[in-house]
Amino acid sequence: MSTPAVPTVKLANGASIPRLGLGTWPMSDDQAEVAVAQAVEAGYRLVDTAYAYGNEDGVGRGLRASGVPREELFVTTKLNGEWHGYQAAQEAFQASAGRLGLDYVDLYLIHWPLPSRDRFVDAWKGLVKLLEDGRVRAIGLSNFKPAHIDRVLAETGVVPDVNQIELNPTVTRNATRAYNTEHGIVTQSWSPIGRGGALLAEPVITDLGERYGKTPAQIVLRWHMELGLITVPKSADPDRMRANLDIFDFALTADEVGAISGLDQGEAAATDSDVFGH
Repeated sequence: MSTPAVPTVKLANGASIPRLGLGTWPMSDDQAEVAVAQAVEAGYRLVDTAYAYGNEDGVGRGLRASGVPREELFVTTKLNGEWHGYQAAQEAFQASAGRLGLDYVDLYLIHWPLPSRDRFVDAWKGLVKLLEDGRVRAIGLSNFKPAHIDRVLAETGVVPDVNQIELNPTVTRNATRAYNTEHGIVTQSWSPIGRGGALLAEPVITDLGERYGKTPAQIVLRWHMELGLITVPKSADPDRMRANLDIFDFALTADEVGAISGLDQGEAAATDSDVFGH
């Protein structure tokens, strides 16, 4: 059975990003090398990594081993907190690109805002310079709250392409999603199926799985698609990778999406990026 093609969405700065990709945390270099090559063979074209994951070398090796032309791949990596600064962000990017073995990266994100350090606006200016220089095709944020983005917009005027946030049916992030949409920022979900098996055992999800002949994980990933999100579920298992891609041959109704969203535990259930980050 062939896997349906993954749809893409156009970002503010013109790049097109696949709506579902491979997350690579917490894979080692060796694990990432194997998983990325297998994922690309299975049909993935979006691969998400970060300096903090410690596997950029392995991701790069996996991309090269896949044999797929560079222009068909969409690669995301992220800036860590010690390089929050205009020049430092550019230097950190160059080091990440070197580890990945790439001349350019498709999407570069500030991994956490770290507001207590108050350097994220300077870091954003460094990312803007990378975009202007053509070293990245898109730039964005990760774990930024609306108040953080307000400062980025007020002090630079440059709208992020993406805000990648913790988001699944138990943390639906309604206010942040609405803010992102209002400002033309695409929302991307990390930890899309939660951190454990409890979400996938919820009756509303298992019942829908039986109705559609899909696994609970496929139901949750389809929920992300119905909400217009991009997501990057992590898997090192080739069968699960293929299953995660196999969500484009059915649709949930608005009532079903609403029922799943009813699992939301509120903003307090999300990791607080005012106090956590790296």
